[in-house]
Amino acid sequence: MTAIDGLVSGLKTADLIKSLIAVEGQPRTLLLQKQSKTTSMISALQALNTKVASLTTAAQSAAKADSWAKTAATSTATSVTATTSASAQPSSLTFTVDKVAQSQSTLFTLPGSYDTEKPTFTITRGGETTTITAVDGSMPEILEAFNAEGTGVKATSVNVGTADAPQYMIQLTGTEPGAANAFSVSVATGADGSGSTALTGEEVRAASDAQITLFPGTSAARAVTSGTNAFSSVLTGVDIVVTAVEKDPVTLTVARDQAAQKGLAQGLVSNLNLVLTEISSRTQSTTSTAEDGGTIISGGLFSGNATIRSLQQQLQSLGSMPVGGVSPSEVGISIGRDGSFTFDEAVFTAALTADPAKVQTVVSGVAQRLADLGKGASDSIDGSLTSQIKSEQAIKDDLGRQIESWDDRLARRQSNLERTYANLEVQLSSLSSQSSWLAGQLATLPTSYATK
Repeated sequence: MTAIDGLVSGLKTADLIKSLIAVEGQPRTLLLQKQSKTTSMISALQALNTKVASLTTAAQSAAKADSWAKTAATSTATSVTATTSASAQPSSLTFTVDKVAQSQSTLFTLPGSYDTEKPTFTITRGGETTTITAVDGSMPEILEAFNAEGTGVKATSVNVGTADAPQYMIQLTGTEPGAANAFSVSVATGADGSGSTALTGEEVRAASDAQITLFPGTSAARAVTSGTNAFSSVLTGVDIVVTAVEKDPVTLTVARDQAAQKGLAQGLVSNLNLVLTEISSRTQSTTSTAEDGGTIISGGLFSGNATIRSLQQQLQSLGSMPVGGVSPSEVGISIGRDGSFTFDEAVFTAALTADPAKVQTVVSGVAQRLADLGKGASDSIDGSLTSQIKSEQAIKDDLGRQIESWDDRLARRQSNLERTYANLEVQLSSLSSQSSWLAGQLATLPTSYATK
């Protein structure tokens, strides 16, 4: 049943119903507010959990002995570089660079004519042969054949004559350095191509191995060669690369990577502070002004959260407690009055230079404590923060169900009110019609009746 809003009664029934629903829906409004706060808590806990997980990863890395065993190589010549692996040990090596590895480059004279319609060439390299066939005897087609994938050479044409009287030769350059990659080229002869004639070549650059001499100027001097410019078996765990001849002795030093060790401690402190800052920022109270001018103090999301408060206190305690009687501040890790940590690079470097083992023991000890705490908090299955997130999510889901129930209840209530007020308008309309009829009937009565 429908009717025009307030047609007879003059009431704004739509507004009236809306107001009634708003009053009756106050419990739903409270549920929405609680759901919003719960959603914010879940987001805050997830953000904290992510930072705790990052701290755990950094702490686990700093706690491993292998992390402290990393080495780095330095060279007295810019043309000599080296990289180290986990098996590298601190050491020093002196050598000269006698030769660098080169690929062969040769100018070849092509025949004036070919016995076969499609010239066939054979490239012999390292005991292996590769046969290529050009579409025809033109220079572009021959170049394309030599430049095909897998030939082991790159080809280009070179004009050794003049502009007016060009004379083209083909320059072939090996794609791989080293004496083992020297090559020769022959062309098929005979109508059936069964014969072979070597191409005449002029050497531009010979294929050669790289060579270094270890311990130069001593009775222990040894020459070591490599088909590339890399020497991977001279020092265990060290790959040496040379790019230029060095007649003067070059010293390569492999030492503990202090930059990496500093990064372990610095990364630990940085991630620790990120967690503490996250907790602090979401615990701080905020103030606002009430309608009456008074001050309203609101606690942060984490205010009163015992789990997070305990985590904060443990982080500060475990990060500053001595390890084997040595305070972390002695190796550059200190806690301030505000509960945050600082990393003093100068103190750390001095301590590392004086006693590397002590620094490793202290930092790795602090790291292990924080790693254990972090895992207990952020573990994806039974971590304390993970459990709290799951609990808050369950609360949010339950609130969602309650809100849906209220939505259905209020929808039914609104429908009932709309029917009630619609019926009211109908009844009032009927009464109005009856009143009008009665007034009309009274108006038709004789005047005599009206005056008696």
